[in-house]
Amino acid sequence: MKNTFKFLFAFIAFAGLMSCEDEENFQILDPSGDFVIVTPDAGTNIVLDPNLQTNPSITLTWSAADYGTPTEIQYVVEFAAAGTDFAEPVVAASTTNTNVTWNVLELNGAAVAAGLTPFTEGGLDIRVKATTGTTETQERISNTLTIFVTAFSTDLPTIAVPGNHQGWNPPTAPKLASSGFGETDYEGYIWLDGGYKFLAPDASGAFNWGNTDWGDDGSFSGVLVEQGESDCTSPAGYYRVKADTEALTYSTELTNWGIIGAATPGGWDASTPLTYNATTQMWEGIVALSAGEFKFRANDAWTINYGGDPAAMSQDGANLSVGVAGTYLVKLNLSSPRAYTYELIAQ
Repeated sequence: MKNTFKFLFAFIAFAGLMSCEDEENFQILDPSGDFVIVTPDAGTNIVLDPNLQTNPSITLTWSAADYGTPTEIQYVVEFAAAGTDFAEPVVAASTTNTNVTWNVLELNGAAVAAGLTPFTEGGLDIRVKATTGTTETQERISNTLTIFVTAFSTDLPTIAVPGNHQGWNPPTAPKLASSGFGETDYEGYIWLDGGYKFLAPDASGAFNWGNTDWGDDGSFSGVLVEQGESDCTSPAGYYRVKADTEALTYSTELTNWGIIGAATPGGWDASTPLTYNATTQMWEGIVALSAGEFKFRANDAWTINYGGDPAAMSQDGANLSVGVAGTYLVKLNLSSPRAYTYELIAQ
């Protein structure tokens, strides 16, 4: 009996020892030494070129994190606007390697997401987080590296046109777009009804009173001023509106739209009129179309006409086409400046 108890005691002691050894197998690994970002150099300056979006932009390398025993390590690279202490970090990469390369488009997207303003040099803080195993535990964080990046945006710059036509509310005001970055030749189509002004975005891209705004100089001859301005004004109607915030000029042209071409009832000799729908902010009409070509034009004249890419029609663009004859609901959408589109919906 005594020997039996001795055997049980020995078995329990052995089991306890094995349990401790199992726990040691899953113990928190003891990291030794630091892991740091090796390249690029702190203060590196990168200007991203929107014309070279698939080119490599930068390679980040770092020394391996050492957990004291062979184990799989997952690395996550985080970006943040410089000086924000990674309050809202952006995950820019995840890898088991100790390096990552971004092309121009990838780095640009991550930098803008981190809070950098396009076309303005901004500091970008970078750090790497290391975790172990499939459960991604025992997090360690590298040093922080700061580089300077000039990002870009493919969205055209815009200004808003708040006024009587929409309750003088800048955040919901229709927009005009310039022809490109650095350009000040804003243009778009807007339903106007009385007074209005032109309003620039703030640094974050928001439109609110208190931003730079322009009105008429009081002569109502198409001259803009920032100080002592009067509200611009136009009778109710749908206008092509232009404003140049450097030349300080603006103009409006009343437009009524139609569809013309071999596919339309009037052929190439006369436009078939469309009607403005204030609810959809589109020009619409039910039209019997033949298979053939057509375009959209304003005021039954060729001064303003659109064709070309159906997803972004342009002035004097190539003829559009109908593949199958039939009756269609025609919708012309000019509400997105410089990105004019249309729909043909079979009836």
